[in-house]
Amino acid sequence: MYAFDLTRPATIQEAVAALQGDDAQPISGGQTLLPTMKARLASAETLVSLTGVSEMRGICTDDQGRICIGGATPHAQVAAEAMAYPALAGLAGRIGDPAVRSRGTIGGSLANNDPSACYPAGALASGATIVATGPGGTREIAADDYFQGMFTTALDEGEIVTEVKLPVPQAAAYEKFLQPASRFPLVAAFVARFADGVRVAITGASADGVFRWSEAEAALSANFSAEALTDLALPDADSMISDLHGTGAYRAHLTKVMTQRAVKAAS
Repeated sequence: MYAFDLTRPATIQEAVAALQGDDAQPISGGQTLLPTMKARLASAETLVSLTGVSEMRGICTDDQGRICIGGATPHAQVAAEAMAYPALAGLAGRIGDPAVRSRGTIGGSLANNDPSACYPAGALASGATIVATGPGGTREIAADDYFQGMFTTALDEGEIVTEVKLPVPQAAAYEKFLQPASRFPLVAAFVARFADGVRVAITGASADGVFRWSEAEAALSANFSAEALTDLALPDADSMISDLHGTGAYRAHLTKVMTQRAVKAAS
């Protein structure tokens, strides 16, 4: 690991200001950044720790009934306290292991946007709003616009995820096929049924990262049952990840299986 300085701001504005320095990077739980730095695949002159920013931690409900989660809130806290949204709490409670859940944060996961991460599926299926704060102020980004490909998001330079606002659906469930070595999902599906339709988000399958399965959404909006997906197949199965853990065809198959399981669980 290369040498670096560490600063620990106490407020969001202090954090944003610190990130304007040369070669400064934010760090929250450090579950991705620190291993990458240890392998000397990344470096930073200054790490700006977000763990001391109390206004970025915690869970509440706003006047629209949305679950609002501070960007620096660890997975374990979401699992224990987001009981108004059981499917999201269940997702958080199955990320990694206890050590990962105690350090990793929802904001860090969404900012990193790993193609096999769990939170992007929950945010996209929920139609969440990601609140980002940077040198230009604070703005809200719809999840449909936020995720832009593998490790790519709509965040601008110097912006951090300060809060995530998630509408609570009428019914929802998250089902993942676990890759036991990494504890990331090989493929996972988050299904959320709202009054105006169903949203389905898939993670772990595509090299482009999390995506909505629109054909499944249409079928489930008309008939919310696992049987509604029987005759469906991913239209772009050839673009699925293919590696030593499974071929693209296998991941395409798992996408339907995990979505059907999520529908059954939500029902």
